[in-house]
Amino acid sequence: MRISTKVVDGAYGKPAAGVRARLSFVTGNSWATVADAETNGDGCIQEWRSRRLERGLYQIVFDSDGYFARLGTASAYPEISIMFRMDDESRLFQVHVTLSPYSYSTYFGTTESHAEEL
Repeated sequence: MRISTKVVDGAYGKPAAGVRARLSFVTGNSWATVADAETNGDGCIQEWRSRRLERGLYQIVFDSDGYFARLGTASAYPEISIMFRMDDESRLFQVHVTLSPYSYSTYFGTTESHAEEL
């Protein structure tokens, strides 16, 4: 299983570059960090696409406060936390976030793992 992540700035209508994110996996009663990264100029975390992950419950925490602070804007949500389950090894899982200072929306979906162009 692999994961594709994209963050879009809904206030400015562009990819959200420079958003820090932490990917975690649940083990027992706690979360273990799998990877930390930052979105690139396209709003994507490219290095997570090639990482092989196991089945289970995951969470991505996006630092929206830091992103908007760099733009000189306050935000209502300091972090955006998205919890999701990955349970099919033949899929590429997609987590997309559209953020703005006072709202956010998410999309979670899957596609065949051989669709490398996503």
